[in-house]
Formats: sequence, C-alpha cells, structure tokens
Amino acid sequence: MVVKVYGPDYGSPKRVLVCLIEKGVEFETVPIDLFKGEHKAPEFLKLQPFGSVPVVQDGDYTLFESRAVIRYYAEKYKHQGTDLLGKTIEERGLVEQWLEVEAQNFHPPIFDLVLKIVFGPFMGLTPDPKLLQESEDKLCKVLDVYEERLSKSKYLAGDFVSLADLSHLPFTQYLVGKMGKENLIRDRKNVCTWWNDISSRPSWKKVLELWPGLY
Repeated sequence: MVVKVYGPDYGSPKRVLVCLIEKGVEFETVPIDLFKGEHKAPEFLKLQPFGSVPVVQDGDYTLFESRAVIRYYAEKYKHQGTDLLGKTIEERGLVEQWLEVEAQNFHPPIFDLVLKIVFGPFMGLTPDPKLLQESEDKLCKVLDVYEERLSKSKYLAGDFVSLADLSHLPFTQYLVGKMGKENLIRDRKNVCTWWNDISSRPSWKKVLELWPGLY
C-alpha cells in the first residue's frame, strides 16, 4: 500500500518527503490548508490529536512527528536507497545526537523567525524587531557551533549524509529564500559548503519542484 503524507506544502512534512525520496519509497500526498484550519478538523484530529502536520498513513499504521517518521522509514528501509543512519552503532549515535541538536537548538529560533517573518503577514501580525533579533542571535550561536563541527567532517554526523543533515533542509530553505537571510549561511565557510551540498541533492530539488509551498 502506498504511503500517504499529509501537509506537503509546509516545512516539517518536507523532512518526510525528502527522506522517502532518498529511500526510494513510493508515496502520495494529501494537501492540508493550515490557513483554513483544516488541521483542526475533527477527522484530521483523529489522525493527529495535536492538530499539526505531518501525519503519515502506511496501511493501517499511522505516525506523526516528522523526526519520528524519518527515523522510522530510515530504519524500515535501511538496506534500500541512501543509508541515512550510519553503518556502525557509533555513527548511529552521532546521527541521533545531531538530530537532537537540530530539534532542540537549531529549530526553535529558526522556527520562530519563519513563523514571524513568513507566516506572520498572513495572520495580520507585525513582528517585534527586538524579538526577531533575539531569535537571530540564538540561531547564529548554533550556526557557529556548526561551523566548528563542519571544519572536521563533511556532514554533521561524519563523512556520510544522514537524517541529521536532511532534517535541516526545510527551514533553512526559508532562511536563504523567502526570509532573505542567506548571509547567515554564506558568512560561514563550512556551513555554506555543507548547505550547498545538501540543498543540491536531487531529492531536495524534487521536493522544491513539486511542493514549493511558501519558499
């Protein structure tokens, strides 16, 4: 049965899309319009009780939370497509470590910026410049850590591309695109090289082509 991915036009579901493409897993997408509140509809809440995207249906199996979903498919199809988990338990540990860094350190400030700059105008909100600067400063500190890490390895978990790298794609794309803050990437040599590498992968180019969203 074909995998169904709900909400392909938004950032977090794109983590799932790029992972499935890398793994060569067939899937279809189900549009969800957040601006119309479709994520709060009773039928959707039966799938995702917190009312957020993505949700994945794989036969009778339903899963939500994008990082949980990509871990699941990377493990389920470990020997198919791109190996995104590493070949040893030590490499797997580093993949998990940097996935957690992305979720706990990178994502909060960049998500705040995306919410205020990209989505705020659709909600009639005017962002507070002081709060924007605070989030940008937090993000810069994380990127400085990445700059040091990427001076020692090609990718975050080592010399192989992994879920940890791919998980950064959706929201960094907002940063260098709609938000016009690509200098935060370009001003850091190693981060820039890394971003140019992962963002030019055919899987990500396909995601951008088919589901451009608000990029």
